[in-house]
Order: sequence, then C-alpha cells, then structure tokens
Amino acid sequence: MAGLQTYFEKFHDAIKMDDENEILREKRDILIKKLRGRLKEICENPPTFVEFNKGGYAMNLGVKPLDSDYDIDVGLEFQIKKDDYPNPVVVKQWVFDALYGHTDDVKIKKPCVTVQYHQNDEPLYHVDFAVYAGDGYSNNIYLARGKPTSLEVEKKWEIDDPKGLIKVITERFSDKKDREQFRRVIRDLKRWKDVKFSPNGHSAPIGVSLAVCGYHWFSVSKVLSDAVKMSYEYNDLEAMLGLVNAMIDRFRAVSVEDGKTLFRLKSDLPVQPYNDLFQKMSDIQMTDLKEKLERLRDTLMAARDETDPREACMILRRQFGDDFPLPEIEETAQKRSPAIISSSSSA
Repeated sequence: MAGLQTYFEKFHDAIKMDDENEILREKRDILIKKLRGRLKEICENPPTFVEFNKGGYAMNLGVKPLDSDYDIDVGLEFQIKKDDYPNPVVVKQWVFDALYGHTDDVKIKKPCVTVQYHQNDEPLYHVDFAVYAGDGYSNNIYLARGKPTSLEVEKKWEIDDPKGLIKVITERFSDKKDREQFRRVIRDLKRWKDVKFSPNGHSAPIGVSLAVCGYHWFSVSKVLSDAVKMSYEYNDLEAMLGLVNAMIDRFRAVSVEDGKTLFRLKSDLPVQPYNDLFQKMSDIQMTDLKEKLERLRDTLMAARDETDPREACMILRRQFGDDFPLPEIEETAQKRSPAIISSSSSA
C-alpha cells in the first residue's frame, strides 16, 4: 500500500477555494450597490433587501472551475410578501432591469439572475443572484423561479432554506479536523464530477448534491497516531472510498430500457423543501452516475493496493485529472520498500 495522504492533501490544496475570489467579491459589492441605487428609479416604493452568500463559498466547499469561469452565488432576500407578487418573475425583473447594461450579458434564468463577465469573448466569471421573498410572519423565505418565457406553471415561489442548509453542512462534524477531512473529500468529489461529466443539461449531479450525500453518509477515516497527545492520522482515500461505496449501495433498480436495468439514487435535502437533489436527472443519467461511481471505486481500490506511490498517483489521475500531483521518480523511490534479497547455499 502506497502512502497517499500527502498527495491527496496537495490535490485538495490545488483545487480548493477557501475564500471568495477577490475580484468576484468586488464585482458582487459593486452590483449590490448598483441594485440598491437603481431600485429607487425602477420602483415607486422600492422594497429593501438583505444579501447573503450561498452555495459552495458559503459552505466552505468551493472548488476552482476547470473552465476558468469562476462564479459566486448571492441570495437577495426582499422584504416583501410573496402573495403580493403572485408572479415572481416581476421581482426578478427588478433585479434584471437594475443591472442590465452593467455588462453585455445579463440574463434572467429559471433559478436566478446572472451577470456574466467576459474577457476576449470568453466567459471569465459570473455572479448569480437568487431572488427571495421574505415572509412577514415567519422565518420562511421563498425562491423566485421562472423567467419571462417560462410556462405559467413554472413561474412560482418555492419555499427554500439556503441559510439552514449552510448551517447543517458547515456544522456536520463538531471536531475541526474531522470537518476538514469532510470538506477535502467533498471538494475532491466535486472536481471528479467536473472532470467526468459534461457541464451541459442535467447529465451531471449538481454540486450541492454531493455535499448532501456527504452530510448523510460520510464517515471520518482516521487512526490514532499518538495516544498521549490524542492525535490522529487521516486517510482521505479510505474516507472517499467509504462515501462512494455508501452511495453505490443505495442505488435501486427502477426500470428496464432496451434490455438494460436502470438505477436511481435518492439524496434528500436536509432542510426545506426536503426534495431529492437528483430528481432532475433521468434514469439513464442516474445509471451513468452509478457506473462512473463504480469506476471511481475501482480506481481508489487499485491505487490503495499499489505499492509504488507514483503509479498510484497515475492511476488516480485518470479520475481526478492533471491537478492530482504526480511525484518525481526519485521521490517515490525513497518511499518504496527495498527488495528482499535472499541468499542460498549450494551443495
């Protein structure tokens, strides 16, 4: 077995985004300031709103994108009653109108309003604004779904709890070191997803679904290294393997198509609206996820059983991409056990 923890930690350090990108934070603040100012021009009695970060940044699970199109998710909680605005697209239109023209690419999407920045005609980074209505008599908030061209049934307020989700994910493990391993493994799986799935449509699981799978089924992998100091050595490969196996074990056969059995996995949001985060993926896409998880499982086991750290890292690169470190031959030669030379005497 090769000692791989160092390389897993180097991989994690290469892909993680612990804090907000400074430029994105600056753009977010400029956009929010502009939104506050322009609402006074757009609305006769402009409502106030409270902004908050959401998504991977807020949960300390941010991963650098493969395509360099960095993003930040921001919630805008308007102090309005949803019943006063039965068509939530009206409220999203305020945000669009206030920010329109700030760049040449501002769009109303079903879940958010996106401000996209480009460089040399290539996407550089974007800010996604999710629009919410606060509830005047409870702590509930409602997400505005739909866009102007959506069917009427798709234009709706949907109860949501983004702050509650951030809380349960960030507080899932009380021990700081355990929590750090959880974050490392989820970030690594998010990069695996980006490497192995197309970003278009619903073919890939959404990032938060992997975090929620971790919330439900992740187990810390560590061994006591110093009984006096009560210090532990962590094993991210075993922790990831345990989570991947837990996910694979929970797939259930649901149908047969062209002679092939199709499978689904359910992972329910632990806060409102408690929905299955894989619900938008088709049975074929879910079966593809299962098969790719099985290949990831087999790769992790093969790397675990490999005695040469360099060979093990080469195996892992097939799943995690070129950001997974590849040690120099000289470095790994020192870590391999020397060959056992036996001597024999002849008569």
